Amino acid sequence: MSERRLFGTDGVRGLANGELLTPELAVALSVSAARVLGERNGSRRPVAVIGRDPRASGEMLEAAVVAGLSSAGADAVRVGVVPTPAVAFLVGELGADFGVMISASHNPMPDNGIKLFAAGGHKLPDAVEGEVEAELGATGARPTGAAIGRVRDLPDAAARYRDHLLAATPATLGGLRVVVDCAHGAASTVAPQSYRSAGADVVAVHAEPDGLNINDGVGSTHLGLLREAVRAHGADLGIAHDGDADRCLAVDADGAEIDGDQIMAVLAVAMREAGELAQDTLVATVMSNLGLHLAMQEAGIAVRTTAVGDRYVLEELREGGFSLGGEQSGHVVLPRYSTTGDGLLTALRLMARMAATGRSLAELAAIVTPLPQVLQNVEVADKAAVAGSEAVREAVGKAEAELGGSGRVLLRPSGTEQMVRVMVEAPTAEQAQATAVRLAEVVAAAG
Repeated sequence: MSERRLFGTDGVRGLANGELLTPELAVALSVSAARVLGERNGSRRPVAVIGRDPRASGEMLEAAVVAGLSSAGADAVRVGVVPTPAVAFLVGELGADFGVMISASHNPMPDNGIKLFAAGGHKLPDAVEGEVEAELGATGARPTGAAIGRVRDLPDAAARYRDHLLAATPATLGGLRVVVDCAHGAASTVAPQSYRSAGADVVAVHAEPDGLNINDGVGSTHLGLLREAVRAHGADLGIAHDGDADRCLAVDADGAEIDGDQIMAVLAVAMREAGELAQDTLVATVMSNLGLHLAMQEAGIAVRTTAVGDRYVLEELREGGFSLGGEQSGHVVLPRYSTTGDGLLTALRLMARMAATGRSLAELAAIVTPLPQVLQNVEVADKAAVAGSEAVREAVGKAEAELGGSGRVLLRPSGTEQMVRVMVEAPTAEQAQATAVRLAEVVAAAG
């Protein structure tokens, strides 16, 4: 098996039609995926589900993916513009062998990406991604005649996904007014429809994709306009999705941001009360705020931590049999209902908690008091030298002793760059900043 070069933490991503992410690569990658993932079903013709977000290059890449799949003898089911979690759901719903989502999530419009899902809608393990890469460009018999794959559309794909979401929503949202920022992305139609169907009064903003405006100053990475809209419409909350809607952040009625840690805390308490929180445990990454850990400790809920990346959260959820996990960035996974992060499902469950309790989002989120957090990115010549540095170990130990149980320090090497990320949480922003700057200087000297 070759080393994974193309696949990052979330599929293959880059400038569409640039040096890497070309139609030629999309064809070759699809042929390879059909061979590697299709062979797992035995002798039956492989079936793949293909979805995309609305960025313009998605049309080009979808055509290339479909061509590659059919040329490899796989049937292609096009589901159109839908959120990433919809593709994952439909792979399982249709009993398909794998799925392909064409999206660059929160990246700017010129970028795009190709993400693969295995049977059941699960993300591919690293080893299988390696197999797909190793098969790229391999020669082999090409099907002809009736053996060539067929292509069909699934017109009710979004409706099937919406019905699935509504079935997973435990309470009607009647009485709630929500502003949803769709980032001019994949959620632009299905999110407002789903929230209205669940009973909410919905104001949709940035829900007019033209192929060029996705994530352009809007969505979960730009909350300013959503804050203004929530206040202008007197809404109870705002929901912000990213381009492919696999995550969400929220703002309360006053426009204060509610991040993924706070959302997870609200859902964890609700699920524990309902007897749905397996082993009374929440799975989060090492980047989740210490405030989340303290809140869960107070609520009698254990927290299991993983490396950064929703793939590691997913692995822990599956291996441990847990029922809730996610990231501070708003990727939240509920394995009973979804095999990947699902921003729409997260939003529906959050609003259902508000409706069921009659409490505002600010009240519910107050369970977590986030500690001030400072992140310093330190460019170094040698990440390994930093990891082995005695001076760095001593500096970290001194900082941890100063903070005691009221803060924490995390040094994390970048997975793609010669960079070390220094994260400090402390009781005050001033202490966090001073500690982070001091550690960053030691790291820079060591690397």
